[in-house]
Amino acid sequence: MLYLVLAVVVLSSIDVRIERGRLNLASIALGTAAILLNPVDATLVGLSLGISMARRGLWPLLGNSVMAAAYECLSALIATNFRVSGALTLGPRILVLIAVNIAGWVLIALGLSLRTGESILSIVRHNFTPPFYAAYAYFALAALLTSYVLDGSLLGYLLATIVFVLALALTDTIAGRRVRRVLESELSDADRHLFHSRAVERVVHNLRNHMATAIGYLKEIDPRRLDPIDREAIETATAAANDAVTVLRTLSQGATPRVSYAAEPIELNELVSRALGMARPRARSKEVELGLRESPEAVKVRADPLLLREVITNLINNAIDAAPAHGHVELTTGRRNNGWLFFSVADNGPGVSDDNRHHLFEPHFTTKETGTGLGLFMSYGIVREHQGQLTYNGSSRGAVFTVTLPPFTG
Repeated sequence: MLYLVLAVVVLSSIDVRIERGRLNLASIALGTAAILLNPVDATLVGLSLGISMARRGLWPLLGNSVMAAAYECLSALIATNFRVSGALTLGPRILVLIAVNIAGWVLIALGLSLRTGESILSIVRHNFTPPFYAAYAYFALAALLTSYVLDGSLLGYLLATIVFVLALALTDTIAGRRVRRVLESELSDADRHLFHSRAVERVVHNLRNHMATAIGYLKEIDPRRLDPIDREAIETATAAANDAVTVLRTLSQGATPRVSYAAEPIELNELVSRALGMARPRARSKEVELGLRESPEAVKVRADPLLLREVITNLINNAIDAAPAHGHVELTTGRRNNGWLFFSVADNGPGVSDDNRHHLFEPHFTTKETGTGLGLFMSYGIVREHQGQLTYNGSSRGAVFTVTLPPFTG
């Protein structure tokens, strides 16, 4: 029991990222405990999960430890009934692991629903994805193997430790590859955006010079010396040239937005809530349900409120357009483990295909019939000017755009 308690603490130090959360390797030790230990000892092993959760706060500590203790006790009781006729064979061990996982999933869904107010159906739809089931299958296989080698002997402890170390190494390798893929994708997006921004700036700069020359010559013409028809033509040409300069100036600002930071910190929850309220008429016209999961703690960022709200509005509008009729769009705000703040916009539309993924943040690229293709391009530039990141993560189940920003440090 003490060995498995230690294993739970160590294995929960490494997380497996899934679409909307994290899973840790403690499930391997918890599954092993449910097979091998009596209900009391298995419950104590489940409670030990709270040791590693203490750094996340009171509610994660209490919630995870109580839920783990509950499904460990239930699964160990099932194992005890099978153990009456002797040692557990392969079939009963698999049944115990199935009971551990199903009980854990039910309690996790109930706990998240009580904590966030989100419906259980929505939690299942967003969190119980193929990567989620694959991770639990991996945990169950490792727990099944450990339950056979951990027989109380010195060799058994050695073999179980090898299994845990291999699981940690494999998970760390997978996590490292995932981080590299994310970084490579972000770098590729940044390079493309920078290339297009510089190209737009050069073109705009040259055109503004030419337009300034044309306007200068038009101003030298005295309209009083012209007949009415020529005078009207010169006035029309001058107005059109001035409009062109205005458009070029706007385009230049769009290519490389100039951020004017507010003197006071900006509360991200308020900014997202306000943008969501402005998008409700658009959502009602398509009967799309809007949802918001605000961070329970203050999330203050150093930002230009107008530009950042433009980013939020662009992402919400895109999500509403992508969602099917009677679909849903969900916004989430929160804080990462490293202290950075984020908000994400998720929809249940078709997502973005792999072919189009690499063109998301290019100017004039759009999958909408009436789109201009400038919303994501400008939003990406605005977020980069805030020293933040705009990333895409999604599948055929929908798209998730996430903006990560450094916190306000005063």
